[in-house]
Amino acid sequence: MSEKLLTPIEIGLTAAIVAIEDHEPLVLTARGGDGLAGLPFGPFDAPSHRTFEIGLRAWVEAQAGLRLGYVEQLYTFGDRGRHAEAGDTGAHMVSIGYLALTRAAEGAASAASFEPWYRFFPWEDWREAPPAIIARDIIPALTKWAEEETPETTRALPRRDRVRFYFGLEGAAWDEERVLDRYELLYEAGLVEEARRDGRPAALARTALPALGTSMRFDHRRILATGIARLRAKLKYRPVVFELLPAEFTLTELQYTVEAISGRHLHKQNFRRLVETEALVEPTGVMSTQTGGRPAALYRFRRDVLQERPAPGLRVRSRR
Repeated sequence: MSEKLLTPIEIGLTAAIVAIEDHEPLVLTARGGDGLAGLPFGPFDAPSHRTFEIGLRAWVEAQAGLRLGYVEQLYTFGDRGRHAEAGDTGAHMVSIGYLALTRAAEGAASAASFEPWYRFFPWEDWREAPPAIIARDIIPALTKWAEEETPETTRALPRRDRVRFYFGLEGAAWDEERVLDRYELLYEAGLVEEARRDGRPAALARTALPALGTSMRFDHRRILATGIARLRAKLKYRPVVFELLPAEFTLTELQYTVEAISGRHLHKQNFRRLVETEALVEPTGVMSTQTGGRPAALYRFRRDVLQERPAPGLRVRSRR
């Protein structure tokens, strides 16, 4: 009996590289031959790179012109349908996703550009008000999809409950960390272009799809959602926000950066009391005249906090 040939596997490294500019969270993207935006992506070359992270840093610097600072591994993404192209019979691509933070939004090579991450996830930006796209487009479509569920479902939570929990309906609170849960729900319901492109029945059954953000190549929007969720969670127990700020900053700049990442508006005085309580920053003794108004005190990250307690972060609460 002949042995079945195994599908070869290739390992790719995908990076969600985040920067802040003019109080907006940006992610580095590159356009593929199909015109779609994608995250920087490159193969892992075992003979050349001793570790995955070394490989990631090497090709990001070579391809995008950026030297990465903070880097952490997110997850391994290996679903066949979410990286293959139509009719693809080649090697199966396993993609290891990374979150990287940089202060240099202007340093990317010409082949890549930083784009606002809320362009891909417009329902995640609650800084001014609940996004209109949720009540106008998302909830009606998800409600109809939930009503179509059959009693034979094998999910622990029925569709209606997941819609309620993930989108903060009927008394449930909006949890900014559930970025991936919300995107996966929209994918499962066939409401995003990636689901149609991957041949998901729920999407193919629809005559039209709502315009729910800009789609990305392969499963890169899923990887980006994972990175945003990770960063939002880490704000509360690690001082990662300072990887996105200059060495010296005002408290207003710090607040705007936290708001940009979390997608939530924060009460100014409450935020400043929290910063004082957490003792993450210290004054430099210098005033900034670049604020456009009254001079503001400049602060810097107080690195001693890393030795003082195990989980230093900003456990922020929004007004909503």
